[in-house]
Amino acid sequence: MPLSGEPGPDCGLCPRLAAFRTANRAAWPGWFNAPVPGFGPRTAPLLLVGLAPGLKGANRTGRPFTGDHAGILLYATLRAAGLADGVYGADAGDGLALRDCRIVNAVRCVPPENKPLPAEIAACRPFLAAELAAMPNLRAILALGRIAHEAVLRAHGLALRAHPFAHGAEHALPGGRRLFESFHVSRYNTATRRLTEEMFRAVITRLCTYLSAG
Repeated sequence: MPLSGEPGPDCGLCPRLAAFRTANRAAWPGWFNAPVPGFGPRTAPLLLVGLAPGLKGANRTGRPFTGDHAGILLYATLRAAGLADGVYGADAGDGLALRDCRIVNAVRCVPPENKPLPAEIAACRPFLAAELAAMPNLRAILALGRIAHEAVLRAHGLALRAHPFAHGAEHALPGGRRLFESFHVSRYNTATRRLTEEMFRAVITRLCTYLSAG
């Protein structure tokens, strides 16, 4: 079910992103080309927050981290940890299902060159805040990258300087929630080994241990 106040398919809050969406619809009319909704149950205790849809990934398929390189490591790790069922086929119709976790992006629309502007991140923040409020069992959040980290902090009204981003870091959040952090699972980060499979698996393992501790 969509949240009240979720961005509609023709959201115009960010003129630059709306113009890019219009151009993409003309170039690839069969693609999703709209603000990408979250994926997974809102009853989950874990929320993963990414940056924004990839042009040929979620913007094409309509599901976060689906259809481009970033989803390969992410979904393989979630499956290995028991947080996803089925086989990831890089397609929203592949039958993959999330268990005990949900995924959203800090920015719902694809930005040119994968680089949202600060004003665009701020414009999307109320939608992230609505997601957080709509998850009654939420206990942990995993921020994938600095922009997601900052979006989560600002959605909770916390100062960035007091909560610096670092791969593997953890921060206490209001309401007893806990923020975990990882470098983004982008092709650049994995190709340069800034983020390895072992590094990402370690973060997910620690998250699962935290959640299982109750």
